Amino acid sequence: MSIITLTTDFGTKDHFVGAVKGAIYSELPDAKIVDITHEVSPFSITETAYILKNSYKSFPKGTIHIVGVDSELSEDNKHIAIELDGHFFVCPDNGLISMIASEIQPSKIVEINIHDRVESSFPVLDVFVQVACFIARGGNLTVIGKEIPEFKKIVEIQPKTNQQQNKITGGIIYIDNYGNVITNISKKMFREIGKGRDFIVHARKHSFTKIFTKYNEVVSNESYSNQQYEGHKLAIFNSAGYLEIAIYRSNLDTVGGASTLLGLGYRDAIIIDFIDDIKPDFTHLT
Repeated sequence: MSIITLTTDFGTKDHFVGAVKGAIYSELPDAKIVDITHEVSPFSITETAYILKNSYKSFPKGTIHIVGVDSELSEDNKHIAIELDGHFFVCPDNGLISMIASEIQPSKIVEINIHDRVESSFPVLDVFVQVACFIARGGNLTVIGKEIPEFKKIVEIQPKTNQQQNKITGGIIYIDNYGNVITNISKKMFREIGKGRDFIVHARKHSFTKIFTKYNEVVSNESYSNQQYEGHKLAIFNSAGYLEIAIYRSNLDTVGGASTLLGLGYRDAIIIDFIDDIKPDFTHLT
């Protein structure tokens, strides 16, 4: 039984998701289809990259991942199939694979070339499904495409450091269901650059000098109830290992989230300054 996952920005109101699933079952009646999400913000490549990076590893090796975000074929947006970390990805070459492949190099990349045999204005249905089902049957990637040396990379997914190695400049790449904002700064990078130094995290007009590992660590006194800390802002390395700016027990309908209460949005800069020698007084920071 082949596992095929779907990650798209189609939503669930229209017929698109159902049509793609129907086409897969027509080709592979025994296939197991798993919806990762269909609620990616329209055309958001960075959001797609974050979701894929933190979901694909939970599936067994050999899983085929169809990604339908910004998938219209053009000269600048080819279609590719990639074998990486024992998984297969069928997707547009628009940079969405950058975050996954930042640490693990693909073992094979092909540019899909079956379009001349398929007339389609809906490539996820007519092209990606065919390719995914071909791979599921044990087909070799080079049969459906020519091998290419690399994929398109998008710069904004990767944070930067300065020459002095005392500053990381990143950005917000995802806002979750709770309104918390996730950056592209990983715990691994923070440790490698920071080397145990004191630091200040700058997020617009807000600053943080401590990064938690659990949300409830912000509750500093056991005699206080969780409710007394609702709405408290914090920085945390989330379960995916990325720096997140959050509101404790956030709820966009009641308490609010970091995106609304702190005025933080997609692509906003997040800067970490590391302190080399003198340890300043941070008591004035909130």
